[in-house]
Amino acid sequence: MESNQQKTPGSFYVLISVFFFWGFVAASNTILIPLFKKHFDLSQSQSQLVDSAFYVAYGVGSLIYFLWSVLAGDPLNKIGYKKGLILGLLISAAGTLVFIPAASSSSFPLMLAALFLVAFGFALQQIVANPYVIALGSPETGAHRNTLAGAINSFGTTIGPLLVGYAIFGGTGSTGETVGLETVKTPYLILGIAFVLFAALLAFSKLPPIKNEEKASFDLGVFKFPQLILGMIAIFIYVGVEVGVQSNLPELMRQQSYIGVEASKTVHFISLYWGCLMIGRWTGSINAFNLRKNVKNILNIVIPLVAFGVIVLVNYIKGSPIMDLLYFSPFILILIGVSFIVKQKPALTMMVFGGLAAVMMLIGILTVGNISLYSFISAGLFCSVMWPCIFALSIAGLGKYTPQGSALLVMMIVGGAFIPWLQGKLSESIGIHLSYIIPVACFLYLAFFGWKVKRVLKAQGVDYDAETTSGGH
Repeated sequence: MESNQQKTPGSFYVLISVFFFWGFVAASNTILIPLFKKHFDLSQSQSQLVDSAFYVAYGVGSLIYFLWSVLAGDPLNKIGYKKGLILGLLISAAGTLVFIPAASSSSFPLMLAALFLVAFGFALQQIVANPYVIALGSPETGAHRNTLAGAINSFGTTIGPLLVGYAIFGGTGSTGETVGLETVKTPYLILGIAFVLFAALLAFSKLPPIKNEEKASFDLGVFKFPQLILGMIAIFIYVGVEVGVQSNLPELMRQQSYIGVEASKTVHFISLYWGCLMIGRWTGSINAFNLRKNVKNILNIVIPLVAFGVIVLVNYIKGSPIMDLLYFSPFILILIGVSFIVKQKPALTMMVFGGLAAVMMLIGILTVGNISLYSFISAGLFCSVMWPCIFALSIAGLGKYTPQGSALLVMMIVGGAFIPWLQGKLSESIGIHLSYIIPVACFLYLAFFGWKVKRVLKAQGVDYDAETTSGGH
């Protein structure tokens, strides 16, 4: 990969801003689910098609790009990565405009098409932005820049549900029963304008031109590595469970036997869930800097509390009930304690965090009320550090197959399309509360992945204990 050597901090900060949009929109999808469910009279599994349409687009977009690359060379080579990023933003902007006729015609399929198109643009943006971030500086500090980009992504997931929820439900306590479908037009029109403006900003920015001059050869040898196969399954499950836990929460909270609140009263809980991922990723980013051990230890305590404070602050500004968030504090202390145990070692982190998350899901199933709700929400804390761990372990030892392995792992984001739907489908038979047995099974596999891949890599003589930093998809 070749790049212009003139790299400015301003260019970097302009680029990583796009990571904010990915998190903002993905988390905001949860706000649409109860609204569409009520308006279109959908079953729980049908309502999960909101996530399915969004995450299928990632899989389709990545697959098209992968096949194009191995058969005819990198398509971005002809236009450059900067223009590719702009193109991705314009595709997403076009998707937001589809919400207008979709709302006017009250068409659920057209709504899904709008979400698919937005995410299809995101897929191209992800393919471009990740190597671009690495290229804007020395290769040795590329992981550090990706860590910061992941933190920006997580901030978007935290405030997205709050802003979109406010735009749709308003600040007057409206409920899903009194809100019309027309309310989705304004926030997504504003989002589309933001995409276009940001594309224009990129067009006039001094981002250096980057092209990938390497042509990948189609070689099935990449599939001979068991760590990659295990990792592809792990990414599929990880993204699926991360999305599925919170996508089904609004319906769970709506039930009178649980806590009985309308969709408009659940947005701060969804914000807390996505904020949990921000807490973990901000904490993981500490290891991206060359700090003394005692300083790192102090920051491992301070940063999670500061991140939690940010979540409380943005919810306070929005007018959310703050005590609902403060009661979650003990789970932050659990994260801090466990972080000192795993020491950012990928395999150990997967085993411990996967196992604890499975336990929390079981507690959520066996209880009701706040204890159950907070146990389910804590999945966000344990998911927060899994992406970089799975990625690092899956491509370890792949050598020349690393680029193909990375592309295959990104395709597995499509798990976000299937597991939430599967949980919604199961809930129609055994109830939404018991349907959380699916996250239990998912987290158990993720714990197994950490245990199994450690042995696979050890047998290959590959170092699997290297510390990793936290990012986001």
